[in-house]
Amino acid sequence: MNSLLTTLPVLLPVAYAWAEKQELIIMQEGTALSEDQLADARQAGVVQPERIRVIRSEVLPQPENEDVVFIAKTIGLFGPKSTGISVGYGICLKYGFWDDRLVLVHECVHVAQYEKMGGIRAFLNVYLRECIEPGYPFGRLEQEAIHVSKDICKLNECKDSL
Repeated sequence: MNSLLTTLPVLLPVAYAWAEKQELIIMQEGTALSEDQLADARQAGVVQPERIRVIRSEVLPQPENEDVVFIAKTIGLFGPKSTGISVGYGICLKYGFWDDRLVLVHECVHVAQYEKMGGIRAFLNVYLRECIEPGYPFGRLEQEAIHVSKDICKLNECKDSL
């Protein structure tokens, strides 16, 4: 994995360009969140949830650059179990997960992280490094998304059942 860390600085500009392009596509073609989804996004820490747009796709978009795809798949991204991806304020969900609240809230946590960190480049710089060391899904950002989304969904289920 150490060799991946040394390769990452060369490939980061390609990853930035791809992610920024995907965000533009999603922002143009995506739909806004519903009122319930906006409330979930706020709970997930998103400051401007009204900016989020979501699209669904048969497969998640992947970079065109073979080296970036290779590294992404090596570190666990874009695998067959991947259900969604966030790029800035754009979220893409696989068709089977369009109505999966936990998956959407998880991606909203990542949107909040993008906001806190100052955008796509700052987020990817940290997130991709964490996917290599300590490894996906054990990095701080991914763990936060896992735990916060589970907490929000459990909390709201309890409220709904009262």
